[in-house]
Amino acid sequence: MPKNAEQAQDSRPPSRKIADDLREAIERGDLVAGQKVPSERELARRYGAARNTAREAIRLLSEDGLLLAQHGRGVFVRPATPLIRFGNDRYSPRHKETGLSPFLMECAKQGKTGRFEVLSIERIVPPPIVADRLQVPADTASVLRRENVFWADDDPVQRVTTYVPWELAEGTGLLAEEVGHPYGIHGIFEDHGHVMTRIREEVSARMPRPDERRDLRLPPGVPVLDVLHTSLDQQGQPYELTRFVMRADLTGLLYDVPVE
Repeated sequence: MPKNAEQAQDSRPPSRKIADDLREAIERGDLVAGQKVPSERELARRYGAARNTAREAIRLLSEDGLLLAQHGRGVFVRPATPLIRFGNDRYSPRHKETGLSPFLMECAKQGKTGRFEVLSIERIVPPPIVADRLQVPADTASVLRRENVFWADDDPVQRVTTYVPWELAEGTGLLAEEVGHPYGIHGIFEDHGHVMTRIREEVSARMPRPDERRDLRLPPGVPVLDVLHTSLDQQGQPYELTRFVMRADLTGLLYDVPVE
């Protein structure tokens, strides 16, 4: 290695050198998903450093989403277990006969048990982005908002907030925790003449807000995928807007569409 490269490497703080070495071991496959990494004491001994230095290295990699501390057991390489979201296929009419909602179907495909927890159901004045996408008044309580957390086995994987024009939601099962329709909320929409013929999804990635970190039990350093989904009917009319906030360590997106 050239001398200047050695000097640059030596200029790293000791905690960064330990973190970089562990990162390289994970990338090479020397440390695999679910494997326990050396303890702080062992890392300190190997590198001739203080335990606080080794602890800082572990913290750096935990914040980067590579390591996961388990109380009383140690620190492990974070397992990669994505829950694949169907994307464009998840709303296909051919899945109706399964009797499962899109999320439950996704869970079943991954060998997991899905469920949801209702956080709130209320009529609200829509935020500007909601009023714009649904083409409803922004100065009156013109939408119903349903907030849920969706679980796969013991993991909360999505925080889902659905907005529906009040004139469509009023008097329907959308006001109840269990909507009571065999095809879920989309069955209610179809009964009211809104058949999904097109979807528009705006996808971004970001760090979670405090409430999202709490509801999704997010470990340090894990970002979320923010998917803003709009359903459009056979007339091209938007009738549902849903924000999916997904744990990026447990979620994947799959889109298989023609190039037009």
